[in-house]
Amino acid sequence: MRLSDVVTIRFVQTLRSNFDRGSYRGYSQLQQFEMADEYRKPGQFQGPTTTVEVTGGSTNEDSLSDEHATNEAVSHGLQQIEAKKVHWYSYLATTDFWIVLLLGQVLALCITATNTFSTFLVNYGTSIPAFQTVFMYILLSLIYLTYTLYTYGLKKYGKILLKDGWKYFILSFLDVEGNYFTVLAYRYTNLLSAQLINFWAIVVVVIISFLLLRVRYKIFQIIGILVCCGGMGILLASDHIQGTNGGSGEDMVKGDLFALLGATCYGLTNVFEEWYVSKRPMYEVLSFMGLFGMMINGVQAAIFDRESFQQATWNGEVIGYLVGYTLVLAFFYSVVPFIFRIASAAFYNVSLLTGNFWGTIIGIHVFGYTIHFMYPIAFVCIIVGLAVYFVAGSVLGESKKPWLGDNQEDGVAGFGTAKLKALNTARKQGLAQTSSAENAV
Repeated sequence: MRLSDVVTIRFVQTLRSNFDRGSYRGYSQLQQFEMADEYRKPGQFQGPTTTVEVTGGSTNEDSLSDEHATNEAVSHGLQQIEAKKVHWYSYLATTDFWIVLLLGQVLALCITATNTFSTFLVNYGTSIPAFQTVFMYILLSLIYLTYTLYTYGLKKYGKILLKDGWKYFILSFLDVEGNYFTVLAYRYTNLLSAQLINFWAIVVVVIISFLLLRVRYKIFQIIGILVCCGGMGILLASDHIQGTNGGSGEDMVKGDLFALLGATCYGLTNVFEEWYVSKRPMYEVLSFMGLFGMMINGVQAAIFDRESFQQATWNGEVIGYLVGYTLVLAFFYSVVPFIFRIASAAFYNVSLLTGNFWGTIIGIHVFGYTIHFMYPIAFVCIIVGLAVYFVAGSVLGESKKPWLGDNQEDGVAGFGTAKLKALNTARKQGLAQTSSAENAV
């Protein structure tokens, strides 16, 4: 049955229901049929058609009509996708799984690279954790704020700023403070303690997603998270055996509290950002994160990094490390929203657990580290955990978000979303076609 036939049947059923209930009581039969005929006039209701065209209407009426047509197409597409026969390994055989697995390791490598650049800076006597991150937020603003203003125009962007600016400010504040307190923790506590506490970010993500976003985790997802954490435990145990956990810190209690606060901010940031990018274009979210992050981090750097900035060493190599740090971190922030859409904040956090492994691999060539035999075991354990996370899931994986509605009507049809996958399925069957204005990143 075509989508247009479904719409026609619903119209006839509604019309009959209205007559049966006496919705047109007080009018003659001729007047009733004339009123019903209004739905068939051009611009109001079209008869049976072959396709539904999704376009950007110029009026509120056209916009509502387009939205209804899109939701009908998405509903049909989701039904087609979810009606397919699935096995326990179905999602593991999809392109999405391999994309999200690869993206997770790319992000882990990015974290390792930023840590490496930070180590180089510290070795040169340049320790300015807040100041060095300001450049990343400036770069995000130059890229995404410029593009968003070009796409929306100043007037529309201003309206969004007035309406939702406070939400984006909270997101940016949590992000900045998560970075700041995590870096600060390493000054007072040892490496092992700080990394153990970072597991708290995973706990925060799972709890907040369950309570606020109505995410219900399957048994294999819980097992996958535990297996990944077990792999991370092996990494930390090998560091302890080798005596590379940093020894005793300057003030362990103070450092652990900073690490706990930083992990909490990270967890909240991840959940909120996943919620934002599922509803809004990614360039809009990143533009506000860059704008507010630049302001918040700039003020923080001026207050806390002023003395460190004056005592820092400045030469060509230091500038090069700052540039490398900024470019890698900006790339990291640009990729994270994709993994939030295709997978989730929980999968993102467990994917980053391989960062220690990649850090050691780089450290062997750059800093002369030696690798413990338990490291490859731990890496394999984490990768297996990531695969187990998606066992017995649907072919949509975690791209179908429960807070967006059954038909994802509250979400954006951007790259990696279940809504876009459903629309593409509907288009292949000739039930929907898109205009160039509809594509949202």
